[in-house]
Amino acid sequence: MKFLTKIANSIMEKYLPDPYIFVAILTIVVVLLGIGLTPSSPLDMVIYWGNGFWGLLQFTMQMVIVLTAGHVLANSPLFKKFLTAVASKIKTPGLAIMIVTFVSLVACWINWGFGLVIGAIFAKEIARHVKKVDYRLLIASAYSGFIIWHGGLAGSIPLSVATAGHPFEEIMGVIPTSDTIFTPYNLFIVVTILITLPFFNRWMMPKEEDAVEVDPALLQEEEQKFPPPENTFASRSERSYILTVFIGIIGVAYLVYHFATKGFSLDLNIVNTIFLILGIILHGTPQRFLAAAQNAIKTASGIVFQFPFYAGIMGMMTDSGLAEVFSKWFIAISNETTFYLFTFFSAGLVNFFVPSGGGQWAVQGPIMLEAARVMGADYAKTAMAIAWGDAWTNMIQPFWALPALAIAGLKAKDIMGFCVFVLVFTGIIISIGFLFL
Repeated sequence: MKFLTKIANSIMEKYLPDPYIFVAILTIVVVLLGIGLTPSSPLDMVIYWGNGFWGLLQFTMQMVIVLTAGHVLANSPLFKKFLTAVASKIKTPGLAIMIVTFVSLVACWINWGFGLVIGAIFAKEIARHVKKVDYRLLIASAYSGFIIWHGGLAGSIPLSVATAGHPFEEIMGVIPTSDTIFTPYNLFIVVTILITLPFFNRWMMPKEEDAVEVDPALLQEEEQKFPPPENTFASRSERSYILTVFIGIIGVAYLVYHFATKGFSLDLNIVNTIFLILGIILHGTPQRFLAAAQNAIKTASGIVFQFPFYAGIMGMMTDSGLAEVFSKWFIAISNETTFYLFTFFSAGLVNFFVPSGGGQWAVQGPIMLEAARVMGADYAKTAMAIAWGDAWTNMIQPFWALPALAIAGLKAKDIMGFCVFVLVFTGIIISIGFLFL
């Protein structure tokens, strides 16, 4: 295994381009496929691209906030002490890889936004304390936990179909989470990955002489320097704890109200609210909070300038009918036994071009649900097959790795060699879940 991962990492380092180059090439590929496989003209594809380009604007802002607010929270004095205390208990590279994988899996099962940020931050803190651990594999392990998100509590597809008034209610009705997230086949997949993936990631550890330790420069943090206090209203306000107390009270009161009235409902906006309010409280003064935020925002440039290109690709995939073409390929070779498996595979393919769970469900859902009706297949299981396919190929799709890479200070090519094997390993487990359970 060590030999195979070494080869894979070598190939990725030589040939995998920067994520922006990747999305630019992907854009060109989708344009050509749309022209070749659908009735769309070159002008049509350009129009579809332009119409969709800003389709993820709200989501882009949400991701910028989850990344920067998580970064601010992690760099607050109290949270840093907590992470340092936990990380200092881990003494060996093997244990570091397993703990990071497990923590990331659990966090992503609870909420994917929470897990993406916390896993990477925790891995980076462990790198400060554990010598000889391969930093690339450590961050890849943190990202590998993301594989589990769509089978968890914040899965967008199972939560969507459990909500009255969802777009496909007339076709499939309202499907409770007991028929999706908490079914035996889904729990089998989740639990099996939760137990085995930490050991699998440890198995991929390079030999000690091949391990790439963290560059000390990536662990250095800019010391916050503040101008000397002045006896002015502006200066006193910046250093005042009173504003922090009032904002903290308002934020905590709203969160209490939210959970009291809606139960344990964690969407991306609530995760962002938790991160933001805790960051404000734990930094104490507005001055310290704003300084941490200014430092954190530097990590978000990849998201800001790349997500619109993925939105353009989604627009082309949807409006040209290319996603429908891909889905029908797999439907054509399916039967009653293999339908869910090929639905999973088709969703994995479409996810390369539509890397958004909600977006993919909107594009692929009607096609696969109609196929399920014709074949007499279960609608809920069909939805979960799309959900797992969406999560599966995220392992080799740089779109979702950008937040973790920004925190870690690495490039996609640094971790994707390991992620290829995570894709294969988890793909076997997920396939067994849909084929035999």
